[in-house]
Amino acid sequence: MKISTKGTYAVRLMILLATHGEELVSLKEISRITGISKKYLEQIVPSLTSAGLIRSVRGAQGGYRLANSASKITILDILKVTEGSIAPASCLQGDTFECNFGTPCMEFYVWKGLHDVQQEYLSSISLQDVLDHSSVAAINNYCI
Repeated sequence: MKISTKGTYAVRLMILLATHGEELVSLKEISRITGISKKYLEQIVPSLTSAGLIRSVRGAQGGYRLANSASKITILDILKVTEGSIAPASCLQGDTFECNFGTPCMEFYVWKGLHDVQQEYLSSISLQDVLDHSSVAAINNYCI
């Protein structure tokens, strides 16, 4: 499994919004802070908005913010929107089992196990977890 640039940028965008709490952040500001082009952000934001992960406010003082608290949005939530599926094999995409051979292949348990581990891991990490981890890392790297 390889996460696309769109997926990694969406995660970066969401982490940035998490650091701002309820404050609205413009695309221009998001672009400046993250280094992601405004044009690329314009491609990512609509899918995150329609998925209910972020909210937008129009106008001169408008911008974007998280739709829920950072503790309720997981990395898996974000990647499902941007990647569609992160299944390691095509038979595991979607909600139902779709095998090209009609029955599960002998290696199915390998792909299913990998898929389950990925899903469990990514759904266990919230945006708040990322913020908390980065705070601890910053403290551990502090020197006088």
